Amino acid sequence: MEKLTELELECFQLRHGDGRADRCVDWAVECLRLDQEGDDLDIVLLASARGIDEVLPLAEAIIGRYRGDARLEEQFLAGKYIVELRAAYLAGRESVQSLDAKLTRLYPALGYPDWLVMLSRNCEYATDVPDFEPPFEDEFHYIASLWAQAQSLAAFEREYSRETSNRQ
Repeated sequence: MEKLTELELECFQLRHGDGRADRCVDWAVECLRLDQEGDDLDIVLLASARGIDEVLPLAEAIIGRYRGDARLEEQFLAGKYIVELRAAYLAGRESVQSLDAKLTRLYPALGYPDWLVMLSRNCEYATDVPDFEPPFEDEFHYIASLWAQAQSLAAFEREYSRETSNRQ
């Protein structure tokens, strides 16, 4: 169960339309391989599940059972997702257009968090105005760098500066 955070991150992405169900299955298979499932039938079932409709409820049940009230915050999971998206962008697997679609879904789903305002706005503008690409990339670097270091939402919020974002 050491890697429960990986499952939680993948479930977050599945809920927001960008995860891969096979990664959750792979997580369960690895638990079985390491003999970490104990008597948890949901892990066994997850290892053979197919498609989001089977995978997501099983993965959510597992997370709920082992995390309980200590589940990771949605904004924390979103921040770690932003780190992954930036790596994909730098590797050429994401574009400003594909990121805009993802941020457009994510921003309202999280209740419009302050730290996502400028990133979402600059990304949207960069899809139409090339001059907005550098400010978008600066903000993307800033936000992803903070989230890469943060171990919690509170830790991120201690470091985040809206003034810095406004200057991007």
